[in-house]
Amino acid sequence: MRISPLTGRTRFWSPPSSLSLLNLFLTTKQNLVLAQLGCGYWGPNLLRTFSVLPGCAVKYVVDSSAERRAFVETNFPLSHAIENHQLVLNDPVVDAVIIATPAASHFLLAKQVLDAGKHVFVEKPLATKVAEVDELAKSAAERDLVVMTGHTFVYNSAVRYVKKLIDSGELGDIRYIYSQRLNLGRIRSDIDALWNFAPHDISIIQYWLGNREPISIGRQGMAYMQEGIDDVVFLSLEYPGKVIANIHVSWLDPQKVRKMIIVGSRKMVVYDDIAEHKIVIYDKGIDRRAILGENMDFDTPRALQFNYRSGDILIPQVKFTEPLRVEAEHFAECIRKSCNPLTGLQHARTVVSILERARPLNGQITRQNSVV
Repeated sequence: MRISPLTGRTRFWSPPSSLSLLNLFLTTKQNLVLAQLGCGYWGPNLLRTFSVLPGCAVKYVVDSSAERRAFVETNFPLSHAIENHQLVLNDPVVDAVIIATPAASHFLLAKQVLDAGKHVFVEKPLATKVAEVDELAKSAAERDLVVMTGHTFVYNSAVRYVKKLIDSGELGDIRYIYSQRLNLGRIRSDIDALWNFAPHDISIIQYWLGNREPISIGRQGMAYMQEGIDDVVFLSLEYPGKVIANIHVSWLDPQKVRKMIIVGSRKMVVYDDIAEHKIVIYDKGIDRRAILGENMDFDTPRALQFNYRSGDILIPQVKFTEPLRVEAEHFAECIRKSCNPLTGLQHARTVVSILERARPLNGQITRQNSVV
């Protein structure tokens, strides 16, 4: 209730509706208007993050499920829940589209979004073939549009801390990296465990190593629950400079594990995403030490001895910021500044290339050398 300063009369005031607030936002040119396709397993997290991002509003959420549309209407009243994404493509007000649908649909939807002249954020993986990524790159370049993939761990504070350790040389020469991403479930039928879990680990390793292309790839996997869909996969990568990496993924494991270990010539690091202390640095290693031989020969193999180092264990304090929030802010910034995202087309292409080269041929183990 308010008193009019001119008439002195009492008038009743009601807060503006969700629709009027959205319309007010849309009339401000500096703001970014978004739409999201898909609101299933991961979609609500993206919708929550982008909905509260300053200077952004999610005008539409598209989902074929009436149940998911009802979820959006109840929890995100500022967004219109609709069934057909054609309305999104035809709306000139929409600046960018977030795609959180099954992986097999990513390429086609992203292509439609780019052809409609809109920026696009695609949940990992960007596509299922390198040729598809290249086609998206062409479409984006022709229209000067931003394409970004949701490789969220690249925006994780702990992952970025390890990146600084590697780049500073504190770990010495990187010798090998191995990771485990294990869980009991969630089993999927559209993609195997490698395509479901490994994009995270591949993306992290590519980020740490400066997006180098592997010179060889080996895969061993097995399907137990569904024919042709591997439940467990071991992926081996070899990089230039005698660096190797091994990725173990499974949704049939008794324990939830999210761990990566980096072994350098000077120090070693354990990154455990679900531990209280996510980063542990070990000042440990083995150094080769030559002993003077009878013929003044330091290089004779039989004269070699080894020094075993076991120094301090350091647990650094890493300030945590929600990676999804950092990722969303980066996408909005790239649109506003017309710059390339950290997990843009080049990064996404390498991830898809590794996954594509690791596809089993007729269920057999494959080992492919790079043609690059």
